[in-house]
Amino acid sequence: MGKPTYFNAVQILTDNKALHGKTNGGIDKIVFPKGFIPPTDAEVKTKLASMVSNYDAQAYARKRQAEYPSIQDLVVALYDTDDKTAIETKRAEVKAKYPKPE
Repeated sequence: MGKPTYFNAVQILTDNKALHGKTNGGIDKIVFPKGFIPPTDAEVKTKLASMVSNYDAQAYARKRQAEYPSIQDLVVALYDTDDKTAIETKRAEVKAKYPKPE
């Protein structure tokens, strides 16, 4: 999943009751079932800010995931000591390149 959008925040706040709409068009651009009371624009913006903050805080994890050895490499390393050492070295390099924020 990419960076959260206004529509994603609406979906979470409404337990996926939002049917469709412009992703950043405001609450009045989203279609809901008849009789459903949607959240306010302020509620959506607050939720979106929280979601974006959480997403941004996990940037290091997404970058690490892209560079970590593949599952296939890990399976091969189970049977070869040299491969296992190379995997451990690669993981340490990736962790150093993208440190976890404190």
